[in-house]
Amino acid sequence: MQTTAKTVVLHEFGGPEVLRIEDRPLGDPGPGEIRIRHHACGLNFIDVYQRTGLYPLELPHALGMEAAGVVEAVGEGVTHLHPGQRAAYAAAPPGAYCEARVMPAAQVCPLPDGISFEAAAAMMLKGLTVEYLFHRTTPLKRGDTVLFHAAAGGVGLIACQWAKSEGITLIGTAGTDEKCSLARFNGAAHCINYRSENFTERVAEITKGKGVDVVMDSVGADTFEGSLNCLKPLGMMISFGNASGPVPPFDIGVLGQKGSLKITRPTLFTHIADHSVCQAMARRLFGKVEGREVKIHIDQRFALDQVADAHRALEARQTTGSTILDL
Repeated sequence: MQTTAKTVVLHEFGGPEVLRIEDRPLGDPGPGEIRIRHHACGLNFIDVYQRTGLYPLELPHALGMEAAGVVEAVGEGVTHLHPGQRAAYAAAPPGAYCEARVMPAAQVCPLPDGISFEAAAAMMLKGLTVEYLFHRTTPLKRGDTVLFHAAAGGVGLIACQWAKSEGITLIGTAGTDEKCSLARFNGAAHCINYRSENFTERVAEITKGKGVDVVMDSVGADTFEGSLNCLKPLGMMISFGNASGPVPPFDIGVLGQKGSLKITRPTLFTHIADHSVCQAMARRLFGKVEGREVKIHIDQRFALDQVADAHRALEARQTTGSTILDL
């Protein structure tokens, strides 16, 4: 057995240049743990938040939240996985940017043979996020209208397809005409180029002044106020990310003035904390992919030692779809 694994480690917060690759020892899994050898790892904006210190980690710390590979060993009490099994996960603690690791087993999911390691690594965190946005955050039904920011990103392209598969009208936003075309191709009913159009005004035009039922916003500071203005009375604002920076404090009374609006700030890791819920969410995601209702777009690939370049591309909004690290 290989006794060490190349691992991306953070010793200080900062830009992509602080990411280091080190050989870390591999041991045997303890109770409730597995050892998994990765074939591919996924990149997400939460990795950037952790690298910069917006979401602080106790340093030094390995980075990365999702990957896919083969289980090498299981610890006492692990019954849903076995050695030699294909598996994938989005899970804490961070540490997925590596060749192999020992980690808690509860959020690691058996991977169907029909889904590649690369697709699984690209979709676990993003796809499970879409699952909770559409099924666990606020009631959504066929015919409802959703505004989804960053519709051409990894989460966004899954959301566009998911919405179409369930009869939900998705209005997307993106930063270029090309990205808008990509979102529409993947199921968005409309997509607004926020660099050339005022998205609040365009949403009002598209909805004939009614507004949308739900806003799903991972952008944060830049879009927050405009997003509230897009909601119909009693609408729900789901703020689930901070790509442009955290939302500043605001007067909660504004929600009443704008039509008794609701707002929530969920995280994936609250939803998947329960083992059985996590596994059920993964099965629904896998069903969407195996049923070809959702196709996973891997538009950027980097080697593990190119992880800093991958972060630079992600932060500069130069990516579409999902980005993976090949191993």
